[in-house]
Amino acid sequence: MSNALKPLLALCTVAFVAACAAPQEEYVVVEPEPISEEPAYTGKYK
Repeated sequence: MSNALKPLLALCTVAFVAACAAPQEEYVVVEPEPISEEPAYTGKYK
């Protein structure tokens, strides 16, 4: 086999194996929004 053909065959084999691998599930963490507090009553109308 030609010396130029061996690396090309190896690269194609690696690409084929990577393409056929099972996709990994993506783990996403969603931060909840903070709860806002109501303003304190001061007894004055503004």
